[in-house]
Amino acid sequence: MKRNLQTAYNTRQYMVSKDFELYYYSDNKVPNVASHSHDYYEFYFFIDGNAGIEIDNEVMTLEPGDIVVMTPGLRHRAVLLDGDKKYSRFVFWISKEYFQYMFEHSVNFGYLIQHVITSGQHIFHNDRIAFNNIQGKIFTLMEELNADRFGKNERVRLCVMDLMLHLNRIVYEANHPSTQREDMTLYQNLLNYIEQHLEEDITLEVLENEFYVSKYHIEHTFKDQMGLSLHQYIIKKRLAAVRDAIINGSDIVQTCLGWGFNDYSSFFRAFKKEYGMSPKEYKKIYGN
Repeated sequence: MKRNLQTAYNTRQYMVSKDFELYYYSDNKVPNVASHSHDYYEFYFFIDGNAGIEIDNEVMTLEPGDIVVMTPGLRHRAVLLDGDKKYSRFVFWISKEYFQYMFEHSVNFGYLIQHVITSGQHIFHNDRIAFNNIQGKIFTLMEELNADRFGKNERVRLCVMDLMLHLNRIVYEANHPSTQREDMTLYQNLLNYIEQHLEEDITLEVLENEFYVSKYHIEHTFKDQMGLSLHQYIIKKRLAAVRDAIINGSDIVQTCLGWGFNDYSSFFRAFKKEYGMSPKEYKKIYGN
């Protein structure tokens, strides 16, 4: 292990940083910490020792490689079962605001937390190879945090997102051992559904209820196959439908509203971005 990156143990259970904090602890003796909760997310990576985690008054023994995820408001505490063995772990805190920032960047960052909330599962087991990969990402992040190199802030941000996306992918793939053929079938069914319901309100929630598949899986599968998010694809399909209609003489405003755009201003911006000119200009140049 990289001893120079170790942190002296601190019983503080609140964040002083605005976005996130990362600690690497390795101790023989640790003071008992009372059960507590946070207003931020905690990711606890158990490296070695004889310890457990108490969640809502239930103590569960940990194995090396385990990751424990605590959501805001969840009462928990680590329990040292044998003080004679060195107790090593990483602790990563992320504010709700920073998590929201990542989620807005991509819904894929929300899969793990959503799974924890809906399933009640907080502990995720990893074999040695998988956990070594995770540790490598954590150490890369810690080295960036402790360095003062060009582009540090952006590099740190990328490392955080890389680590969090990796954790989401591990849990997602463990929960979805589906074959590529099954994903392709879902993708084709999504394309058919969009084609048949393009003028309707198509949301991830609507598709989740239609196909009985998690909206995170739908978004992940579609983007993997298409290279575009579901929302981007639907917008492009609607723009193309409106374009074809207006060049054949249809009223611009009525047509855009009929094809699922909620208001003309949002349609106008999307159309100009897609085709490089306003709908009226396009109709004037290419209309019949």
